[in-house]
Amino acid sequence: MSEPKTQTCPICQVKIMVGTAGGDRVLFSAGPPGTRAKLWARVCQFNKKSGCINEQAKAENISADDYYKEAPNLNL
Repeated sequence: MSEPKTQTCPICQVKIMVGTAGGDRVLFSAGPPGTRAKLWARVCQFNKKSGCINEQAKAENISADDYYKEAPNLNL
């Protein structure tokens, strides 16, 4: 098996390790690594610039856990 390769998106600067066991892994600037679907749910869908290297993720199964959680109601 070949070594994973790292790609960097020219738009959001996130790094994606391609070819890892279990699928591609996204290295976010904070928090644990995630999937391309999580990157799409949290970043790419809002970015309207051409050149995004994660366009294919919009066709993946994006789960509710891929999105940010709703902020708690503080009852202020």
